[in-house]
Amino acid sequence: MSPVDDDKELLAERFEEHRGHLEAVAYRMLGSLTEAEDAVQEAWLRLGRTDTGDIGNLGGWLTTVTGRICLDLLRSRTARREQPMDETFVPDPVIRPLFQADPEQEALHADSVGVAMLVVLETLEPDERLAFVLHDMFAVPFDDIAPVVERSSAATRQLASRARRRVRDATPSSEPDLGRQKQVLEAFMAAARGGDFEALVAVLHPDVVLRADAGALVRGVAGSNTLRGAKPVAESAMMFARYTAAARMVLVNEALGLLSVVDGRIRSVMSVTITGHHITGMYILADPDRLAHLELPKD
Repeated sequence: MSPVDDDKELLAERFEEHRGHLEAVAYRMLGSLTEAEDAVQEAWLRLGRTDTGDIGNLGGWLTTVTGRICLDLLRSRTARREQPMDETFVPDPVIRPLFQADPEQEALHADSVGVAMLVVLETLEPDERLAFVLHDMFAVPFDDIAPVVERSSAATRQLASRARRRVRDATPSSEPDLGRQKQVLEAFMAAARGGDFEALVAVLHPDVVLRADAGALVRGVAGSNTLRGAKPVAESAMMFARYTAAARMVLVNEALGLLSVVDGRIRSVMSVTITGHHITGMYILADPDRLAHLELPKD
C-alpha cells in the first residue's frame, strides 16, 4: 500500500470515529434519517477535498461543516415551501427494542431527543435551529457557529437565545420514568383493543393533541390529520384499533411508543408524551414511503 493510500485509510478511520456524533447533529438539524445520512456523506466528501494539514480539531471541523450542509438544506426547504409547515408533519423516529441488550448502543442514545422536541425544532428558522442545536445540544462555541450563519458572535448568541425560549415554551413536558410511561401506554392499548371508549377517554388528557402524518398520497380517514381533545382522539383510536392490536411496545427516540407491523412491514410508529397518568400528545408516522426507509428493530 502506498503512503497516499495509507493516508486515505487513516483519514477514513478518523472520520468513522466521528460518524455517530455527526449523524446525531444532522438528525437534530433535519429531523430526517435519510437526509442526515446524506449530509454526513457530504461532509466526508468535503473532507476528502480539504487539506487536512490545516485542520487543528477534526471533530470540531466536521461538526461545523455538517451543520453548514444541514443549514443549506433547511434554507432550501424554506425557499421551496409556499405554505407554513403542515401541522400534521411528524419527523422520522428512531426505533429501538424495548430492552436494549447492548450497553454501548444504549449509551449512544442516552442523549436522544424526543419526537415532540423535533416537531418544535421544525418551527424554528434555519439559522435559529443551527445556533440552538450546535450550541445547546453539542456545546459548539458561538465563535465557531457565527461564520456559518454569517453573523457576529453576539448576534448568533441572540439566535440561540430566541430559539431556546421557543423550544422551552412549546415543548410539552413528559414523564421521564419508563415504568410509569409503560403503565399509561398499557392502559391505552388495553382500552383500544377492548373497544372501551370511556377507558380511552380516561387515559387521555382533556387537551391531548394527536398529530398523524400519512404522507401526501394517502387520503380519506387514513390521511394526515390533527385532532385535539380526549373524545375526538379516543374516537380515532377506536377507528384504528386494528393497528393497536398489531402493535408492540418499543422505544421511540427517548420514550416509549408503539410499533405496528403487518406482514413484516412497518405500518405505523406512534410516539407519545405522558404527564402524570395521562397521554398529552400522540405523534403517528404512517407515511408508507418514509416508513419503508426505517429499520425494523429486532424483538
